[in-house]
Amino acid sequence: MNATSEKTSRPRRILLSGVFGPYGVDDEYGHKENKMELFHNQVTRAQGAASFRFTHRSFGLYFLAANVDADVTVLDFPSRQRFAEELLQGYDLVGISFITPNFKKAREMARMTRAISPRSEIVIGGHGAAIEGVEELIDCDHVVQGEGIRWLREHLGQNPDAPIVHPAIPSTENQRILGVPVPGTTASLLVPGVGCPNGCNFCCTSHFFGRQYTPFLRTGRQLFETACRIADERGTDHFFVMDENFLKHRERAVELLEQMERHRRWFRFHLFSSAEAIVGFGLDNLVRLGVSMLWVGFESQSRQDAYAKNSGIDAAQLVRELRDRGISVLASGMLCMEHHTPDNMQQDIDYLIGLEPDLIQFMLYTPLPVTTLYRDHQARGLLRDDVPFEERHGQTKLAYRHPAFSGDEPQRWIDAAFGQDYERNSSSLYRVAETSLRGYRRLAAMRNRDDCLEARMRQFEQQAREYALVLPALRRHAVNAVERRRCRELERQVVATFGPPTPIERVERLAMRGFAAWWRLRLELVGDHLPHRTIVTYSPARRTKPFGVSDLLPTPRRPVTSTPTV
Repeated sequence: MNATSEKTSRPRRILLSGVFGPYGVDDEYGHKENKMELFHNQVTRAQGAASFRFTHRSFGLYFLAANVDADVTVLDFPSRQRFAEELLQGYDLVGISFITPNFKKAREMARMTRAISPRSEIVIGGHGAAIEGVEELIDCDHVVQGEGIRWLREHLGQNPDAPIVHPAIPSTENQRILGVPVPGTTASLLVPGVGCPNGCNFCCTSHFFGRQYTPFLRTGRQLFETACRIADERGTDHFFVMDENFLKHRERAVELLEQMERHRRWFRFHLFSSAEAIVGFGLDNLVRLGVSMLWVGFESQSRQDAYAKNSGIDAAQLVRELRDRGISVLASGMLCMEHHTPDNMQQDIDYLIGLEPDLIQFMLYTPLPVTTLYRDHQARGLLRDDVPFEERHGQTKLAYRHPAFSGDEPQRWIDAAFGQDYERNSSSLYRVAETSLRGYRRLAAMRNRDDCLEARMRQFEQQAREYALVLPALRRHAVNAVERRRCRELERQVVATFGPPTPIERVERLAMRGFAAWWRLRLELVGDHLPHRTIVTYSPARRTKPFGVSDLLPTPRRPVTSTPTV
């Protein structure tokens, strides 16, 4: 066998990596505002010790690894040195996934690959690949925009239309509540498809996938069977559904519910969905489906009719009725839109806070590449070239010229908005705890509950009792007297509903108070930066065995023969 035939006969060796750390610090590759924690960065960041703390993996890399016939190593949350060491293993292809604020890190990783493993093909992907002219800015061989499984299969000479294999992976890592590491198995990831046909002008996800929906799981039965397999493998029936508008496909969701009721598998889901899709599916159906949280884009009261998804929807009533059913709501809104001025923006802030959702995401109106908004601002000469990629994350600076806001004014507004929500509505931890109790009480008051609603009531009970453990600590470290009073009243309601805490629950509450005090002190002395553990997984080539989610294996640390210069 000659060298050429040997090269073509052996499986391709592929390294897929997220960007290197540290994250959320000021250094030559990034800024402290770009934390690798979605909620702590964009939702609960002003809530101090009560902020939700967890990280998400680079989900797309695991889907790529599970859906090609190659020896694939996935490197998530690596250090720069760890990435360099892995390059010494001599990969045929190195894929780097990044978002726009991590442009400098991706560029440096491509440079390192050329220096350490010059024979490797370099492929860049993720939302950062949408940057105009990125192929001229980063030394790479290929740029992949949109859904990458088909591209990688075709590049490797494999069938692009083969069925999608869904990996069994956690949705979150390193969960902490008031500093306490959350025990047990975290919720699993479920990705029914990518993209959204709504095509809101600012939405990079919708535009990145061509303003259309590409399903991975086309039917409710496929969803159910996939959920069963992942739940059995990971040991949890709770799922975070990464789908931009899951309820938009009502027939599939209805069939999923039918399958769950037929087989008596009571999964629970965190969903993204638009207001009009939620109303169309039916709020009581959401309870039966097991929806425990909904992420909803309400955007702006003063421009509500600009988004068809919100037209004619009474947002306050919708949020109230969802929470009455035990479904937590994360409401998302935009600040510094083009119609905003210092005289009217507070009205939209008050609107979002007044909805009284469990959580609020405030984002600055940001034109990201591939979006309609970006093209519009580009045509009108509004894009700002003086804002570097690492600051285009929608939390500090505007990436376009606004006639009413300049300098650090946008950051002052968004910081104030997060603070006002915390002070008026109390911590999101408190709100989620209250929502859980509301859901339990509503179902407990019903007569003639069927098996589905009985199961949902027990789930709400478990969730309400678990969140009740944090109430004494929240009360002690409350943002103000209002939250202290609310926590005390909610504690009284929990006791009236479930009886006094058990001896074990009393011990757990005391431990929670101790952890909360330590956590608050740590944040004051050290800051809120958290280290990230590098996650390495290996997906071997099929060869002669069936290929599926069980192929995702922990990768042993291979010996490094020399230390690379990085």
